[in-house]
Amino acid sequence: MNEHPSLGPATPPLRDTGAVLARIAARLAARHSRAFSQATVAQYVNECAALLNSGSRTNRHLPVLIERFADHRLRALARARGITAKSVPAVLFVCTENAGRSQLAGALLRRHAHGAVVAMTAGSGPVTDISPVVLRLLAEQGLDIGEEFPKPLTSEAVDAADVVVTLGCGDACPVRAGRRYLDWDLPDLSGLDIESARSVRDTLEARVQRLVAELVPTEESTD
Repeated sequence: MNEHPSLGPATPPLRDTGAVLARIAARLAARHSRAFSQATVAQYVNECAALLNSGSRTNRHLPVLIERFADHRLRALARARGITAKSVPAVLFVCTENAGRSQLAGALLRRHAHGAVVAMTAGSGPVTDISPVVLRLLAEQGLDIGEEFPKPLTSEAVDAADVVVTLGCGDACPVRAGRRYLDWDLPDLSGLDIESARSVRDTLEARVQRLVAELVPTEESTD
């Protein structure tokens, strides 16, 4: 299975970073013109580039990831500040690497919520690529990871969330008033055999389904 199904053709590694980031900022400034100034958008693009360039990340799709990460942060910031209406609840899943359990949980929530809940993911120490076992576990259910990729935990994501679910990194997640915090103590997928990994997925799916049922009122519960 292609680990980057939606990224499109690879671009060369960032050399003329100024020009590349300026083009990204221009596109995002047009997209978010009603919420943020060009200067704010450019600031976020530069911050995202620095965050994703850190460590061992050498992905040839880095410009695409920078644009997506900046877009995620700006949308979360607009939600947190009330610039955009919170029409549906948002859940943030956080693990250490944002490559395993949090990504799996996010994909499962999107499946079961059908757009009635926003799913966000982040990691306290993100790695470069999503774990192959996550791709396999999702593929077994006819799902894929979409446009998701490992990304750092930021304050905007926490501020935009109504529910924060930690999966092995509770101490790394800042506490904000008015948010509901859940700690799902499930084994790290790394190093598990496939049957054990499937067991974690199935347990995670059951918890996701219960959470969706709590967050999305049914017609019966609103009568």
